[in-house]
Amino acid sequence: MKRALLIGLATLLLSLAIPLSYGGFGVLAQLPEVAHWLIPTTLGMVLLGWLFNAARLRLLVGGVEGRVDRRQALATVVSTEFAGAASPAGVGGPLTYVYLLRQHGVKTGHAAALYAVDHIMDLAFFATALPLALAVFTFDRELDHPVWLLGLLLGLLAAGLGFMWLMLHRYRTVLRLFGRLLRRLRVSALRRRRLARWVIQFRHAVKLLLGMPRHRLVLLYIYCMSHWLLRYSILPVVLYGLHHPVPWSYLFIVQGMLLFAGQLSFLPGGTGSVELGFSALLAAWLSSDTLALALILWRFATFYWYLLAGAPVFAATAGAATGRLLTARRERESAG
Repeated sequence: MKRALLIGLATLLLSLAIPLSYGGFGVLAQLPEVAHWLIPTTLGMVLLGWLFNAARLRLLVGGVEGRVDRRQALATVVSTEFAGAASPAGVGGPLTYVYLLRQHGVKTGHAAALYAVDHIMDLAFFATALPLALAVFTFDRELDHPVWLLGLLLGLLAAGLGFMWLMLHRYRTVLRLFGRLLRRLRVSALRRRRLARWVIQFRHAVKLLLGMPRHRLVLLYIYCMSHWLLRYSILPVVLYGLHHPVPWSYLFIVQGMLLFAGQLSFLPGGTGSVELGFSALLAAWLSSDTLALALILWRFATFYWYLLAGAPVFAATAGAATGRLLTARRERESAG
């Protein structure tokens, strides 16, 4: 418990120290001057994204003949987001997800497979959205025309579904290539065991997805796409509210890179790597004061808010049990 508190304190101090080092304490004095609509709008976008994920969860659970109501689904999503944000490398997220679904009557194997399904959907989205965003930024096209925007969204939907179809029907080839890569990288035995468990979950997830009706798969992907588009629109909204707009396509690429960098950090929420990456990638677009203020506002909506809003929900649903699971997992890894 003491170790967790120390990590949490170090995380908060570091995440605030980096933006303050750019703008000084004067940045905090600018917060009351921020447009009154900005913070409620970004928090509302987070809530709407959670609702999309809750709807996605209900569809997934229905696909394995389970049932969760709207309140249970939303509580599961918020608790999982909190656990992922509050634990190093997000390891608490999947444990919380599986535990809560078990509490709602879903078998452990199915719950783990559903978590893998979520990640397959996310992978399909990013595998298609990032190249599209890069193309838009390269050709300097603005997303200000409704027809162009609609065409881009439809293209994103079609490309994502096509990628997911290819991955599901050629998953053996994907796993074979993945295995060759692991052998070349000389991955440790511990990581290979983790990846072996992931492969089993991946196979179960593929079977679940292939058994679902096509209209359910399309709806699942629409929910997934809506969540991530909302999540990745928070930073453009923040910069618009600060009167320093940056091309949306560039911000999408930046956030994709920061998400990946955050997974490599040993501190909760990717603290340190996310803040430094944010500063490096946007320093050419923003002054130091604006950069620091934008970083604080963006991290509040996408990290601090997850902790503040998620903590009471997590404590009420999964707190003690997930803590025991994390402790047991650390003990197994230490013994191994």
